[in-house]
Amino acid sequence: MSKQLPLMTEALECIRAEGLKTAVLSNNFYLHSGVSFLPLDRNQFDVVIESCREGICKPDPRIYTLCLERLGVQPKESIFLDDIGQNLKAAAQLGINTVKVDDPEAALKELETYLGFPLRGFVPQTRLVRPTMEIPKGPLQKYLEEVLGGQTTDPLILRQFSHGQSNPTYYIKFGDRNLVLRKKPPGSLLPSAHAVEREYRVLKALAEAGVPVPKVLTLCEDSSIIGTPFYLMEYCTGHIYKDPSLPGLDPGQRRAIYTAMNKVLCKIHRVDLKAAGLEDYGKHGNYVQRQVQTWTKQYRATETHPIPAMERLIEWLPLHLPGNQKTTVVHGDFRLDNLIFHPEGPEVLAVLDWELSTLGDPISDVAYNCMAHYLPSHFDILKGLKDCDVMQLGIPTAEAYFQMYCGHMGIPPIENWNFYMAFSFFRVAAILQGVYKRSLTGQASSAAAESGGKQAELMANLAWDFATKEGFRVFKECPAAKPLARPYSTWTRNGAFSRRNYVTMAPSTPAHTSKAHLILSPEGLPGRAQDLYHKLRRFMDSYVYPAEQVLRDHQVSQSRWTPHPLIEELKDKAKSEGLWNLFLPVENDLEVKYGAGLTNQEFAHLCELMGTSLFAPEIFNCSAPDTGNMEVLVRYGTEEQKERWLQPLLDGKIRSCFAMTEPQVASSDATNIESSVIEEKGFYILNGHKWWISGALDPRCQLCVFMGKTNPEAQRHKQQSMLLVPMDTPGITVTRPLSVFGEEDPPAGHGEIFFENVRVPKEYILLGPGRGFEIAQGRLGPGRIHHCMRLMGYSERALALMKERVTSRVAFGKPLAEQGTILEDIAKSRAEIEQARLLVLKAALLMDTAGNKAAALEIAMIKMVAPLMALRVIDRAIQAFGAAGLSNDYPLAQFFAWARALRLADGPDEVHRTAVAKLELKR
Repeated sequence: MSKQLPLMTEALECIRAEGLKTAVLSNNFYLHSGVSFLPLDRNQFDVVIESCREGICKPDPRIYTLCLERLGVQPKESIFLDDIGQNLKAAAQLGINTVKVDDPEAALKELETYLGFPLRGFVPQTRLVRPTMEIPKGPLQKYLEEVLGGQTTDPLILRQFSHGQSNPTYYIKFGDRNLVLRKKPPGSLLPSAHAVEREYRVLKALAEAGVPVPKVLTLCEDSSIIGTPFYLMEYCTGHIYKDPSLPGLDPGQRRAIYTAMNKVLCKIHRVDLKAAGLEDYGKHGNYVQRQVQTWTKQYRATETHPIPAMERLIEWLPLHLPGNQKTTVVHGDFRLDNLIFHPEGPEVLAVLDWELSTLGDPISDVAYNCMAHYLPSHFDILKGLKDCDVMQLGIPTAEAYFQMYCGHMGIPPIENWNFYMAFSFFRVAAILQGVYKRSLTGQASSAAAESGGKQAELMANLAWDFATKEGFRVFKECPAAKPLARPYSTWTRNGAFSRRNYVTMAPSTPAHTSKAHLILSPEGLPGRAQDLYHKLRRFMDSYVYPAEQVLRDHQVSQSRWTPHPLIEELKDKAKSEGLWNLFLPVENDLEVKYGAGLTNQEFAHLCELMGTSLFAPEIFNCSAPDTGNMEVLVRYGTEEQKERWLQPLLDGKIRSCFAMTEPQVASSDATNIESSVIEEKGFYILNGHKWWISGALDPRCQLCVFMGKTNPEAQRHKQQSMLLVPMDTPGITVTRPLSVFGEEDPPAGHGEIFFENVRVPKEYILLGPGRGFEIAQGRLGPGRIHHCMRLMGYSERALALMKERVTSRVAFGKPLAEQGTILEDIAKSRAEIEQARLLVLKAALLMDTAGNKAAALEIAMIKMVAPLMALRVIDRAIQAFGAAGLSNDYPLAQFFAWARALRLADGPDEVHRTAVAKLELKR
């Protein structure tokens, strides 16, 4: 009842090492303290089902079904162990394989028969040798007997280390000796890659220089033994931390681990090259330049598909190389999980994986070591810290880690470390591309190699983010010089309205474009984003603008609350052309699983174009409130919530609404909301009165994101929670659509809704109780700027229509375009649009490079500026049209109504002005 059986613990470790999932089903109970009693290590299980929490217990079939759902497996794919016959019988009736545990030893033997691999002899970080990585045991054993001496009657035990992306590494049990074998991968390899001979040499030299490395025993360059050259070293017992957040340790221990890692890196960089015999281990000087050239060639040799960010980096990096590079031994792959620590303290026993080592610039090692700070915790190849509060964990920030290194080395602060970060991510992108290419031929040593294609693209995008930051740093330090050439050009073409080309530099060369960090023109967008923009523009011209009058007429027809079939047709066509889910920023979708992988700044140009038509955002699945709700699910939803709600939203099969605003309180302050959320026997009971719930009347609306109070006594910003509520849940009543200047906005509408004793399961809550305000703030940033991007589109379209109108209408004997007041209005509109666009793009760029929080001032300013600007521009256009501008024959009246509404919809102007003023006073 209180301790796990050691043999079962070892069996679990062996099972998980092979990549299989484990779960535990318990008939447990709550203690008097309210905590559930379950005395086991939860980290050994992918899924833990507690009967006291679920309200069901074995042998109820529902608990088995729940477990299978959470594991994501079918009954026939699972094996259930239990010592009670009725529990096994219930599982077997569902089609689950079962093992009766009368005697644990016998049960494990039966389980081994099912699985086909042993459940004893577990060695941490290892697994069975993968089929494509097998090596002949006979010749190897004979070689070991000759080189190490002695013979053994025990069979040779051979296992493969599970992590590592390049040279296959094996654990060997030879008699009473524990060894590690490291070899080249099989098959044809790139020149100079996977040189185990170099690894052996540097390990031997560094050990003599006092650097903690494994003790090497022998190098075998005879490929006839196991098929490739290899070397042997002693197995070093200790702890490898694969998770950089160091779970289970206290802040002081974490700080000590990172300090020890920093110090051992300094020790490597202090090695006397001459004394260690490593003066010829690599070339001296110009290391970064040579590395950029090398990895560019490696990338080209393994390229399987175009990666736009890599193309930009290949041009940018050689133009920004650092000067005065020192030359030391560099590890090339220095990170936490390549270190073995003493099991009882923060002492580095050995630094592993020297395949990429050479002579070079030591700062590249420091930057590489900090990459985990910018990767998410769920990243496949290398777990990261991006979504962790490192200060609270006791882990130094990347900047602090750089400073710590400079202090230990006695050197001045590193000012251009953003360049080194860009270089590090570029290099890893090239490596992952090679891993991916090898996975296509079965040569990669890691099981996760097949995901390398997407990972390479992610790394390249991160590298370009740092290149952008470095560009800003250099720009800020530049002395004032003559202004940049500003060849603004205006051009027109056939279509719904004319467009301008906004450029601050003539994009005559790729290098020229690569330096333009603030992308003011669609023509300055990187290749893939620019292609999407032009494809989107053609789609708008060909399909959207011609459909507008039909759709406007439908909005005032008797069937207006039914979606027009033309919208659905255009959505299918947009999806087929890849113009779908363009809104989700790459920072929230690093693996580009859900969206188009655009930055906020790239999307700004596309979103503005969509904003030229009120119907376009929905056609491309980029309309509110679905975009905000999808982003909430991506950032905060569980896998089950994503599967049920996110995927149908991404597919455009359903729509959603967001229920926060209430008539009884000033909802501009989200802490005012009064709707209640009460927990009751595995459910939450919702009661409240909501209004202005956009999209609630749409017959396709199947999900409501509901915000209410779970604990009115908690801290002011911890009282609220958000839940996912199916719209067909009993107790939800949509009473009426609310109109905006007489517009009901069908078929979506803006509903008034009553929630009366609405019951939703506990698993429908987002993040957990008290996290609602946090989610709301995270949702607002992108949503606000999307509205502003669309307002730019409203304004451009209004001005274009105005120019067309005034050149074709005559009043008082001459064209309106020759009237002084009209000319003044056009000039004012152009200037105001340009000013607002610059602020939108600046806010988007800051969101990309510094994060939403750092961009709070710019987001608040543009939310304050854009609706007022749009109102003025649209009003001038309506005035130029006369009474026609008020009609349903043009989009101007609707543009005006929604621009005015947006001065309230995302928070009143007064709130944004107050936020700007407060932030300004803090500066």
